[in-house]
Order: sequence, then structure tokens, then C-alpha cells
Amino acid sequence: MILIPAIDIKDKKCVRLYKGDFNKKKIYSDSPKDIALKWESYGASLIHLVDLDGALDGKSSNYDVIKDISSSVKCDLQIGGGIRNIETIDSYLKLGIKRVILGTSAFKDPNFLKEALKKYPHNISVGLDIKEGKVAIQGWNQKMQVTLKDALAKLPKELSLIILTSVDRDGTLEGFNIDLVNEYLKYSSIPLVVSGGVRSEDDLKIIKNMENEKIFGVILGKSLYEEKLNLKKCILIYQDAS
Repeated sequence: MILIPAIDIKDKKCVRLYKGDFNKKKIYSDSPKDIALKWESYGASLIHLVDLDGALDGKSSNYDVIKDISSSVKCDLQIGGGIRNIETIDSYLKLGIKRVILGTSAFKDPNFLKEALKKYPHNISVGLDIKEGKVAIQGWNQKMQVTLKDALAKLPKELSLIILTSVDRDGTLEGFNIDLVNEYLKYSSIPLVVSGGVRSEDDLKIIKNMENEKIFGVILGKSLYEEKLNLKKCILIYQDAS
């Protein structure tokens, strides 16, 4: 299990939202690059980037910021938000980004997902965002009438990773959604990253003690920015040496 700090980018700034609500954002830094360098200095081996503007607009709205981060850090990066065509995937992977996360496009254009997986079988993951029991798309502003179980049944089995986010918990510091994680583990064998609501070391202990090899990692957001967790310490305790 690896710990993955998140950097959400809105208007070229590092922000956090409350349950994905763009009207409830808090700015933590004017320089996402500085935050990336900070998390890397604390021992992060992978950083999770989200282009929030891109998620709404359907295009790479913060490409220059992401390029700047990519050229500044040595650790791995994964990026999601507004990735709707192969050209965008090409451009990100050419920057040296390890993994591209498809959200809205994975559910609205299954053929695109298949095309992306065919071209980049080891660099594509899907962001499976669950809001009030249904799949959320378009920057979490739209709910599909698709449940977690139904979504997993439709996603290609050759996917190497899924980012599972509880939108209802994201940015709340209420604790991760263990029921959602257990439901996922019941229906899928694809490795996952747990995201949304992680608030303290207690959550990390619970996830670690689940001892499920399908849990690849945990995304940490507001808990880091509000200093509820010490990334350097938690990496030493909870992250596998491998």
C-alpha cells in the first residue's frame, strides 16, 4: 500500500473542495509546483494530480501547470480531469507522467477507453467516483443511473488500476467509506486506490489491517493540508518498502 498525496488544481492554484462542490473551495497555495516539491521531499513516490477546470471543461485547462510540476519533480505522477481524447493522453505521457486517469470519458465513451487501453495498456486507469450510490461524472456535477456494481461489470477486465472515490466523503475529514471499499472488493479483482475522506492515522491503520492485496494505495488530500496527518511519518509506518 502506498500513500499518494493529492494536488487539485483550479485556476492554476492548489485547492481542496468539499464533496466536489466548486462553490466550496479553499485555496492552499498559489503554486501547485511548490506543493509537489514539498510532498516529494516528504517521501512521496507518487503524486495524484487533478485538473479541476479540465474536469468541468473537458480539456486540459491547466496543462502548463502540470508540465511545470512534471519537469520539477522526480517522483511518479498520475493525472486526471478533462481527458477525453488520445491526443491529450499522448501529451501527458510524453511529459513523463506515469498514469492517466479517465473518468467521464470512460463511462460516456467506452470505445475511447478501449482505444486508450490498447495503445497504453499499462498507463491507463479509471476514476470510479461514487456519489449517493451512483457513478458521478462531469467534475462530479452529474450523476448517472449506474451503481458501483453495474459500473464494475461494464469496465474492461484488463484495467490495471481503478481510483475509487467516495464523493460524499471527499474533503469532509469524516473518514474513508469502508462500506464502499468492501463492496468494491466483493465485485472486482482490479487493484484499487482508496480515495475520499481519509482523516487520520486510524483510517490508514484500518486500511492497512484489511491486508487485501488488491488495495494498491490511498489518496490523501485535506488531511494533509489541514495537518491531520504527517506524510513523512505515515510513509515510514504504513507504506510498503516495495
